[in-house]
Amino acid sequence: MSNHEIKDRFRGFLPVVIDVETAGFNAKTDALLEFAASILRMDENGELYIHETIEFKVKPFEGANLEKEALDFTGIDPFAPDRDDMVEKEAINQMFTKVRKELKSTGCKRAILVGHNAAFDHGFLNAAIERCEIKRNPFHPFSSFDTASLSGLAFGQTVLAKACQVAGIEFSNSKAHSAQYDTEKTAELFCEIVNRWKRLGGWSLVTDDQADSMESAFAAMDSHN
Repeated sequence: MSNHEIKDRFRGFLPVVIDVETAGFNAKTDALLEFAASILRMDENGELYIHETIEFKVKPFEGANLEKEALDFTGIDPFAPDRDDMVEKEAINQMFTKVRKELKSTGCKRAILVGHNAAFDHGFLNAAIERCEIKRNPFHPFSSFDTASLSGLAFGQTVLAKACQVAGIEFSNSKAHSAQYDTEKTAELFCEIVNRWKRLGGWSLVTDDQADSMESAFAAMDSHN
C-alpha cells in the first residue's frame, strides 16, 4: 500500500489515549472524577499526532467512596460550586460518540485504550461502563497499550514525567494530575515512541494481502463475541 492510514498501523485498532482522575484506587467503589481522551491521527508521512483532546468532569456516582488522600493528591474538589461536571453515563456516551465517529472516518474496526499504567485507567473506565449499563463499547474490553512499559523499553524510564524528560517532551509537575494534561502528555509520549520506531525502520505498511487477512480475522473474532 502506498498511502499511510492509521487503520493499517495497529491491525485495525484506533489508539485513543485515556487518563482518569479518581477518588481512590478501587475501580468498583471509588469515584471517577475526571477523564480525558486524545484522538490520534496519522499524517501523510505515516507519523502519529494528536488531533483532538476532550475532557469531562464527572459527578461522583451515588454511594461512591471518596478517599481524602486521593482528593488531596489530585487537588480535585468534587463538590466545588463552579465545577462544570456531568453524570458518568452522559460523559462516557459523549466520549464514545466522538470515538465512533473517528472509527467510521478512519475505517478502523475498534478503539484500543492507550494509558500510562493503562490497567488503572482501563479498570476505572470498564467499571463505569458496567455501572452505567452501557452496552455498546467501542473499545477493546481488555487489550491496551501501556506507555509505562513502552517508555521503559524506549527510554529506560517508567514514570511519566521522567519518560517525557528523556524523550524531549516538556512536562510541568504543577500541571500534572489533571486528566487533560496527563492525557495529552501520555499521547505525546506514545506518538514519539511510535514515530521514533518508524524512523528507525521498525515498521512498514502492510500489504493488501495482509490487510485482507486481517479483515478475515476480525470477522471471525466478531462472530465469537
